[in-house]
Amino acid sequence: MKAAARQKFRTVLSGGNCVQCVSVYDPLSARIAQDLEFEAGIIGGSVASMTAMGAPDLNVLTLTELADQVRRVSRAATIPLVIDADDGFGNALNVMRTIQELEYAGASAVTIEDSLLGGATHGAGQSLISLDEGVGKIRAAIAARQDPDLVVIARTDAAAAPVGDIRDRIDAYCRAGADAICLVGVKNRQHLCALSSEVAKPIMLVTYGSPEFACLREIGRYGVRLRVEGHFPFFAALQAVHDTLKAIRQGVPAERLTGLASKQLIRRLTRAAAYDDWGKAFLLPPHGVDRKKEIRPS
Repeated sequence: MKAAARQKFRTVLSGGNCVQCVSVYDPLSARIAQDLEFEAGIIGGSVASMTAMGAPDLNVLTLTELADQVRRVSRAATIPLVIDADDGFGNALNVMRTIQELEYAGASAVTIEDSLLGGATHGAGQSLISLDEGVGKIRAAIAARQDPDLVVIARTDAAAAPVGDIRDRIDAYCRAGADAICLVGVKNRQHLCALSSEVAKPIMLVTYGSPEFACLREIGRYGVRLRVEGHFPFFAALQAVHDTLKAIRQGVPAERLTGLASKQLIRRLTRAAAYDDWGKAFLLPPHGVDRKKEIRPS
């Protein structure tokens, strides 16, 4: 299943169209994205931190916690998964371990960024590590993967340095073996054009919902093959849980609660029909056999 997902993701990257890479955060959200026929899903570092720890996106999540979440999601869904691995959890040797763990967990692609992470520098336009260190991380990621279909994506913050410097980074990461480039902090289409004009590799663009990049066909002309708008499904789920719990606390009766998933949707997402079939095949006695009569005293 992992191999098929990676091959599917490679096909998406090599295609001529830009597609939506939608945020997922657990097995059921990934199944929803799969059932709605999204081409790829992404598990963001911020969302993983919130779901695993209830903590903000301050680089406190561990690799083990992220890999555990990826394993649970990839076991339940076949949609290709892009995993936001932040800075690879340390230096280039840590990046190697990160790639190994996430590949084994079921990732189809892993992003490694060149930002200097931490509470003091976190956010748009944050500081970048040296170019040499960034190149070393990408080279280490390529060397660590066992499945050549696993996609290594080099991520950089377009708002953190002048266009020329970011273009130098993009070029260096491509030459180091990155399969694709992830850009965040791109201001507008002119900015995107200036950065992408000489990029030979596919681009994943994180837009945070900016209307400037609303048209997939338009940004596809700049070599963008994946658009990530943000983690809106997770935020919507948080609000829904909050509102439902608040209503219950206020004494709203069950029949007046709104926005609840139907039994049919729950059965479909949990693949209940398959469990029904397995139960009949493996748990129930053969037709006409009374288990009570088979019991013999010792």
